[in-house]
Amino acid sequence: MTATEKDDAGPALIADGVDAEIYTGNQRIPIGTTHLVIAGLCVLYTMFHVGVMNLYPLEPWVYRLIHVGGGLALAFTLFSSGMFNADTQAPQQRMAQRSYIMLLAPGAVAVTLALLTVISFYLSDAGISQASGKTDGVWSFGYPLVAGSIWLMVMGWVVPGRDRSRIDLADVFLALAAVAVALYIIYHAPLLRLRAGTGLAKDADMLAALAGVILILEATRRLAGLALVLIAAVFIIYSFVGPWLPGILQHRGYSMSRFFTYIYTDQGILGPTTAISSTYIILFVVFAAFLQASRVGEYFVNFAFAAAGGQRGGPAKVAVFGSGLMGMINGTSAGNVVATGSLTIPLMKRVGYKPQTAAAVEAAASSGGQILPPIMGAGAFIMSEITGIPYSEIVIAAIIPALLYFASVFFNVDIYAQKFGMKGLPREELPQFKKLAKQVYLFLPIIILITALFLNYSVIRAGTLAMASAAVVSWLTPYKMGTRSILYAFEIATKMSLQLVAVCAAAGIIVGVIALTGIGTRFSSLLLGLADQNQVVALFFAMIVSIILGMGMPTTAAYAVAASVIAPGLIQMGIEPLTAHFFIFYFAVMSAITPPVALAAYAGAAISQSDPMKTSVESFKMGLAAFVVPFMFFTSPALLMQGTGGEIAHVVISAGFGIFLLSSTVQGWYFGKLSTILRIVLLAAAMGMIEGGWITDGIGLAAAIFVWALQKKFVTPKTMARGLD
Repeated sequence: MTATEKDDAGPALIADGVDAEIYTGNQRIPIGTTHLVIAGLCVLYTMFHVGVMNLYPLEPWVYRLIHVGGGLALAFTLFSSGMFNADTQAPQQRMAQRSYIMLLAPGAVAVTLALLTVISFYLSDAGISQASGKTDGVWSFGYPLVAGSIWLMVMGWVVPGRDRSRIDLADVFLALAAVAVALYIIYHAPLLRLRAGTGLAKDADMLAALAGVILILEATRRLAGLALVLIAAVFIIYSFVGPWLPGILQHRGYSMSRFFTYIYTDQGILGPTTAISSTYIILFVVFAAFLQASRVGEYFVNFAFAAAGGQRGGPAKVAVFGSGLMGMINGTSAGNVVATGSLTIPLMKRVGYKPQTAAAVEAAASSGGQILPPIMGAGAFIMSEITGIPYSEIVIAAIIPALLYFASVFFNVDIYAQKFGMKGLPREELPQFKKLAKQVYLFLPIIILITALFLNYSVIRAGTLAMASAAVVSWLTPYKMGTRSILYAFEIATKMSLQLVAVCAAAGIIVGVIALTGIGTRFSSLLLGLADQNQVVALFFAMIVSIILGMGMPTTAAYAVAASVIAPGLIQMGIEPLTAHFFIFYFAVMSAITPPVALAAYAGAAISQSDPMKTSVESFKMGLAAFVVPFMFFTSPALLMQGTGGEIAHVVISAGFGIFLLSSTVQGWYFGKLSTILRIVLLAAAMGMIEGGWITDGIGLAAAIFVWALQKKFVTPKTMARGLD
């Protein structure tokens, strides 16, 4: 039962009901026959994944190809090509339908020919042996597929007045092109494993892979913007111009055949990033969808409002808890800002937070969900896959840094509220805590998930149990999940996961280029040379590179790319693999709130109607602890649970107080308004406490007491009030 029941748990904070239209990026598709067909395909897509993971395992290559191909097809169908020539940009006369169809005809015919050729392979068994070259399908499959895909894609960009309120014909044929690529590579997978990236690769293989790369980049552009597409394009170009580049960038260069057939293997697109997105990520996206469809997720937010909504700055504290929890599950910082920020940001503004501060709090909390165990937005699973470190060890190591980060955001919002004399929401407008406390069993899905993971159940089994438990506990509420609700959960899970499918595939292109060219190893050598064996300097460079690589990219892709480029060099310098990867992961996550390209902050700014750049600066300040914590666990391994109980307790208490002092410094308020000099003194005290040594702790504590004593003696309530901005 949720707080939406006014006669039971108090006033509703979450709106009842489900919108009668589905949101598809920049468009809405009204319910009708088309919606039912697409909804059915979405349901089948997610059910396929859940079934394969739990009941009928497929060969990994085939499974990942279906995952990518199906995801691309649905992405093209659901997300219109609206970045260029959107109808809202300028009043344009809509092209006549007949003329538009004529323009699309060449591309549509070419893609249809390619698809029919692939189908003929399956029907005739003629394509599995290509020794004679007769069934290469270059002219009936390869060239038509590439040319048709490019033609349809360009038409989507340039044709004026496209109707973006409905599924476009060009996008339907792009979806068929994605299906044709997947079918071809699946059919020839046994041979492609042997000849991919070698001189034995056929032209049709190369053209299928080329079309696949083009479609992946276009889907990524639609769902995640241009940043990742441009980065991937730079890496692709680098693969061909290497012989003419200087220094460490130089390599021998690769033919198109070798490059594209290599990239579309488990060394690139079908590699670790897609392996994670097709298993752990999509599983927990489905879990998040079940929480949404069962309305159990609403209980988490309402419980937070009941517990903290009435305190000073209450909605901001709710955002820290609720957004962190939901961000941990759904795996996208910006997406979580949109999902929970639509509720928390207006309420934060209502109690007195400036628009950019309200958006910044939501962005910082949602981004922090990516570092919150046990799910960490799927980051823990990716790190385990890349490093070989057991998942349980990664989760345990993540506990203290995550708590310190959220403590920092909490201190910031509390001090800000104290500084400006804010109050919480009126108690009569909040859910009743006593009633919600009786429904604490709705936390069971999270409890079951954590318990199963620590009982050494597989991640897939634990996630499936948690998903099923969300449906079961809903039967204890008025919103019982039946067949229709479960199908709806599968449908929204697909829509939530499509961006991750595209960006993980695009990140796989970059990872494949790094593996093929060896640039990662050479970059690590450069890092070692610049740092001159100084680990702190190397970590500083690693921080800068991680943030730059992560700008404009979802966390999953940012970490996968940064780890491939930077981690080997750090480990070579003697830094522990767990520390090195955690360090990179933290800064890849925090790139979402780091100016000038801060996706989570920009998403919050759109909701709060604030200036995006001011919001990104404010979110950076709110999450400042995350830029300090990674250096903390480098100097104090106890923060990663590596040490004795006494060492861990000491460093947690010391760092926790240091985080409080740092938050006070950021807000300029420590039992009263701080002058510039006192802020500098308090910052030094914070750094001393954070460093974790007994001597620096003593110095930091003494400095903090000194500032407190000065304020007690010289700062009166009147001067405090006069000093506020």
